[in-house]
Amino acid sequence: MSAAGERPDLYGIMAEFETPEALLRAAREARSAGFVSVDAFSPFAVEGLAEALDFRRTWVPPVVLLGGIIGCAGSYALQYWASALAYPINVGGRPLNSWPMFVPVTFETTVLISGLFAVLGMLALNGLPQPYHPTFHVPRFQFATSDRFFLLIESTDPIFDYQTVRDFLHSLNPREVNDVPH
Repeated sequence: MSAAGERPDLYGIMAEFETPEALLRAAREARSAGFVSVDAFSPFAVEGLAEALDFRRTWVPPVVLLGGIIGCAGSYALQYWASALAYPINVGGRPLNSWPMFVPVTFETTVLISGLFAVLGMLALNGLPQPYHPTFHVPRFQFATSDRFFLLIESTDPIFDYQTVRDFLHSLNPREVNDVPH
């Protein structure tokens, strides 16, 4: 064991709860106890859980905005290049750079690229696809998709101490507490 009470073979310690209210209460208590590397697993969204785990900041909106700016600028630049620079054809005295004509395609491309950035950005920021996670070593974790709720305190937490974390999780009255190996 290292000086911080961390075991190199341990990913964390996970507690199983039977109700979303118990999970929410446990998450709040873990955060108030000073744990920061905390994660929760639930078969459905639990209202207030993101706030309890302090997951308030997301990078998805800036990624979507970046995609919209790229789509808008790229679409307009391509249309301008095609009609004014590469193939300048003067038909009936119309201007080569007729921006009102470019608006529909620019708008649609902005929406398309923003949507692609939203999906790909969300997948990348969530670390998906993730075919393997250390929690899969815990046999009861299979119930996380049906009717059980899990709280994980990772061993990378700055105040992680094996026995302290186990005692803390047991004090929350879980159904079960398990070590999560790497």
